[in-house]
Amino acid sequence: MDSPALVIEREEKMKQSKEFIWSYSDEPHATRRKLITTKYPEVKKLFGHCPRTKYKVAISVAIQILSIHLLRDASFWTKAFCCYTLSGSINHMMTLAMHELSHNLGHKRVVVNRLLGMFANMPMGIPASASFKRYHMEHHRFQGEDVVDVDIPTAAEGAIFTNSPLKVVWCFLQPAFYSLRPMIVNPKEPSFWEFVNYGTAIAFDAIIYKFYGFSGLLYLVIGTLLGMGLHPVAGHFIAEHYVMNEGQETYSYYGPLNWLCFNVGYHNEHHDFPFIAGTKLPQVRQIASEFYDNIPHYHSWTKVIYDYIVDENVGPFARVKRVTMAQSEVDALKARGGLVM
Repeated sequence: MDSPALVIEREEKMKQSKEFIWSYSDEPHATRRKLITTKYPEVKKLFGHCPRTKYKVAISVAIQILSIHLLRDASFWTKAFCCYTLSGSINHMMTLAMHELSHNLGHKRVVVNRLLGMFANMPMGIPASASFKRYHMEHHRFQGEDVVDVDIPTAAEGAIFTNSPLKVVWCFLQPAFYSLRPMIVNPKEPSFWEFVNYGTAIAFDAIIYKFYGFSGLLYLVIGTLLGMGLHPVAGHFIAEHYVMNEGQETYSYYGPLNWLCFNVGYHNEHHDFPFIAGTKLPQVRQIASEFYDNIPHYHSWTKVIYDYIVDENVGPFARVKRVTMAQSEVDALKARGGLVM
């Protein structure tokens, strides 16, 4: 039973942002997790990290460095093509490696996961790993919570990007929104690990600049921006939580791009069991198929992007929000720097 004060706070926030989809219930994943582990206790055997993650990250970073070297004398158009297709895809893959490592799913020790996350972050050219971990843990624990879950677009985004051409622009600008939105909605003081992240990223960028010049650095940074913008792999940004079917808050994707993306497409499975490595999420679906097979899901991230752009009923406001925390609880969470530092 919610307190009268919380009910009043919720109603006030709902009045301020009527266009979002408001829920009066808690996020759905904890309930389904309990049901699945009760019916299928063997799913607990899947808990834990994947030892192959570090090798995938190392190979990907090596490919990025090798591609810069091989393309150093290439034409502008060859570099541009490879920047979108190769650099964009690999650097987006590295954002999802950071995602996997933020859940400590690359190694048994937390500190090793942090360091691996920074290593995966290096070819992106922009420091992000440590900050991402802080905000992403709150996205899981407080999914949809007003102000706390910065995965949800701002009201300004919803008010501006209202038609198909503008939604194309919004897709291109996804990297900007993902990096700037947290600093506006729920700013945090930089932690020790963020300063370490800044240092490793700047040092790597300096090495690339020294040996391959500004064009080598641009290849990485622009690859990151293109790969997180209007790019097939970036379809997961929209596919995961934008409401395309009424009443459904989280969606899975069961297509081939999961191979590049640490199975992040198994997103219902991931939110239900964030302590299971991506390599084992298909087994969760296999074990508890009746919990997932009838939930609306996708087989093409490209089609998700297309549908989002052309459907006049779907836009940045097509997200579920909730208020389950009193403002005093939100303020206390902010005061201690969030769930993790």
